[in-house]
Amino acid sequence: MSAMGVLICIAIAVSAALGVYLRKRQTDNVAANRDVVPADFARDVTLEDHRRAADYTIARTRFAMAETLYDALLSILWLAVLMAPLYALVSRYFEPGMTRSVAFVLAVGFIGHVMELPFSLANAFWLEERFGFNRLTLKMFFLDEAKGVALGLALGLPLLYGMFWLLGALPDTWWLFAFVAFMGLTIAMTVIYPTFIAPLFNKFTPMEEGSTRARMEALLQKCGFESRGLYVMDASRRSAHGNAYFTGFGKAKRIVFFDTLLEKHSLEEIESILAHELGHFKYGHVRQMILMAAVIAFIGFAVLYWAFGDATFAGWFGLPNDPGVVFVALLFAKEPLSHVLTPLMAWHSRKNEFEADDFARRIVGKEPMISALTRLTRDNLATLTPDPLYAQFYFSHPPVPVRVAQLRAAG
Repeated sequence: MSAMGVLICIAIAVSAALGVYLRKRQTDNVAANRDVVPADFARDVTLEDHRRAADYTIARTRFAMAETLYDALLSILWLAVLMAPLYALVSRYFEPGMTRSVAFVLAVGFIGHVMELPFSLANAFWLEERFGFNRLTLKMFFLDEAKGVALGLALGLPLLYGMFWLLGALPDTWWLFAFVAFMGLTIAMTVIYPTFIAPLFNKFTPMEEGSTRARMEALLQKCGFESRGLYVMDASRRSAHGNAYFTGFGKAKRIVFFDTLLEKHSLEEIESILAHELGHFKYGHVRQMILMAAVIAFIGFAVLYWAFGDATFAGWFGLPNDPGVVFVALLFAKEPLSHVLTPLMAWHSRKNEFEADDFARRIVGKEPMISALTRLTRDNLATLTPDPLYAQFYFSHPPVPVRVAQLRAAG
C-alpha cells in the first residue's frame, strides 16, 4: 500500500474517532441531566419518562459507538487486506470483463451484509426489545432481509452492468450518461417505491371514513395539496415508534400515517403533524433534496470517471485497476469526506424543519404543534437534553426544546 493509501486509512480511523468523541459527549450530557426534567416540559413529561428517555438515548448512542468503530475497522481491513485476495478468488471463476467486475462488487456486498447482520439483530432484539419498541419476530426479520437482498439484486445488477458497459462503450462521456440515468431512476423511485416496493414490507390501507379523515382532507384542500389519498401503515407489526410522512412526486404524492401515531395522538395533534409535512411540500423541500442529491451524484460520478480512467487510485491500495475493485474501494474511502459533510447536510435539514414548523403554526396554531412534538418525544423516548455539539453535527431535526421555544417565541 502506498503512502496515499495509508493516509486514507488513517483518515477513516480519525473520522471514527471523531464520531466516538461526539457520541461520548452526548452520553455524558444526557446522563448529567437524567434526573431533572427541563422546566418547559415538567407538566407533560414525568421524571420516570425523562429517565427512560435518557437511558434509551445512552444505550443507543453507546451502540452507535461500537458500530462506528466496527465499520471503520472493516473499511480499513477491506482496503488494506481483504479486497486483494477476494479479487484473486473471483478471478479464478470469471474471465476479465463486466461479469467479473459485477461479481466482485456482489461478493463484497454479500460478505459486508453478513458482517453487519449481528448489529442489525442486536439493534432489534436487544436494544429496541429492551425498551419495549421491537415487535419483530426472527421470522419477520429474516424475511425482510431476504426481500431486501432480492430488491438489491433486482435494482443493482442492471445498474452495475449498465455502468460498466457505458465505461467501455463511451470511455470519455460515460459518466455523464450514467449520472443522467441515476437521477432519472432516483426521481422515478419516488413513484415506484410507495407503489410497488414499500407494500412488500408493510400493509397500506386507505384511511377510514370519519372525523380524522374529514379533518385531514379539509387541511389538504386548504393547502392546495393534491395526493392519491391518505394511507395508514401497519408500523405496529415491527415497532412501537410513531411517525408520519408524505411520499411520491407530482400527482403521485400520498400521505402515510403510522398506525402507532394515530393510536396515541389527538385529532388536533395529528392535524398539526400533517400540517408540518405539508410545510415541506409548500417550501419545496423535496425539490431541494433532489437538487442536493443531484449535485452530490454529479461530483460522485466525476470522481468515478477519474478513478476508472487512471490506475493511480487502485494502485494506492495495491489493487488491480478493475472497475469493480475501483468502485468498491471508492465506497470505503469516501467515508471520511461523507462524515465531514454531515453537519452541513444536517444544518440544511434543520433549517427545513424550522420552516415546516412555522408553516404548521400558521395553519393550525402553535399549541397543537407543541403538544404533538412533546408527545412524540415522550412516546419515542427521545432525549430533551442532547449535547449541543453532537446535535449540531448529527441531528437532522432540531432538538425538541429548541423547536418548542421557537414556536412559542413566534407569537
